Amino acid sequence: MKNNHTLIIGSGIVGATLALKLVQAKMPVTLIDARPERDESAWQEILGKRDARVYALSVASINLLEDVGAWQKIVASGRKADYSQMQVWQLNGMGELLFGESSDKNVDPEILGTMVEPAVIEHALWQLVNASTVSDYLTIIAGQTVVDMDWLGAERGYRVTLDDGTAIDAALLVGADGRSSFVRQQAGIKLDTLDYNQTAICCAIQTEKPHQATARQAMLPTGTLALLPLADITDADKATPQHWQSIVWTLPRNQALALIEEEDRFVAGKLAAATNYELGAIQQIESIACFPLTAQQAKSYVADNLVLIGDAAHGVHPLAGQGLNLGMLDVQALSEQLIHDFARSGRTLWGNNQTLRAYERSRRPHNSLMMHSFSALNWLFAGSLAQTRPVQQIRSEGMYRVGKIKPLMRLFAKQASGV
Repeated sequence: MKNNHTLIIGSGIVGATLALKLVQAKMPVTLIDARPERDESAWQEILGKRDARVYALSVASINLLEDVGAWQKIVASGRKADYSQMQVWQLNGMGELLFGESSDKNVDPEILGTMVEPAVIEHALWQLVNASTVSDYLTIIAGQTVVDMDWLGAERGYRVTLDDGTAIDAALLVGADGRSSFVRQQAGIKLDTLDYNQTAICCAIQTEKPHQATARQAMLPTGTLALLPLADITDADKATPQHWQSIVWTLPRNQALALIEEEDRFVAGKLAAATNYELGAIQQIESIACFPLTAQQAKSYVADNLVLIGDAAHGVHPLAGQGLNLGMLDVQALSEQLIHDFARSGRTLWGNNQTLRAYERSRRPHNSLMMHSFSALNWLFAGSLAQTRPVQQIRSEGMYRVGKIKPLMRLFAKQASGV
């Protein structure tokens, strides 16, 4: 029987970052990873390939990764693509928004965020959680899944049983195990869900023109189309930099599923046309995949001795690229609340109900606002009603007017950075 202050189920980016934050405060943590353990050679094989997926890390997420020591490793790897501008436009109508634009060409542009492939972040965190410097406080169990959870009462917390029969007791159980969270289901926490009836096509493309450190998003009648800068990973890439990008193309589900069956070059042609050749022709296309789009939010983020973070608590439409950033804000809020209340109690109360409810009050309303805002934006641009003349005129005029108000644009840019 193992005893811990905190048991985190799910060692993805959000779960591993929380573990490191708590370990920094010298709190005992056990981290459960259902994936088999990887060694450095396995990681290098994964990192040797370009990933079509990319996370748009906000400044707040970067600061958190820096706090735990992961950002320094990401920078050293060279596998990041900073962006200093964000361009949002619609093809069918007037209106364009350009965030981060500076009229002073002698001043270096301020970074709005950074695009990083998931495996790059996970590898950096893997190195840290496996370091000898944290082994006194952090236990990692890889290749095991949780098969049972028993609440033993508020004083004792949870007893979790793994598929090899190991039982672990913890005062606090953290569900960081994704959208289909086993922890959430076992706790009996229900979901509010929204199916957009859309599917996103994801791929990596090499464009004729450079992206110029700009994240782009076209608001199309069929859904959003994001072009997100990717890091240059090969010598050939670095010789002509800023030509690789990650694509997230939202389409009606049937249309996306039909398109994904076509030849790569056919998809590339359709994609270039959809962007109105903003960056010229698509010269290469790799790693085409698709995934259905839904939004969801747990009706509660907490129960006695239990808390949800990241995708286990909420999932949003990808049109603003804020899913991971919201999860990282969960980590920051939860770790601060836990450590603050523990110190205030004279180091006697860890993860009690009052602490967890305070975390929920700080995060759930914000995440709910983000989820509904992204849904509203999706409704405003996609679908039959969005293409009616009155809605088009309101949308175009609104984008035009907002783009002229520089203080408002700076506020939007600050909100996108998460700080």
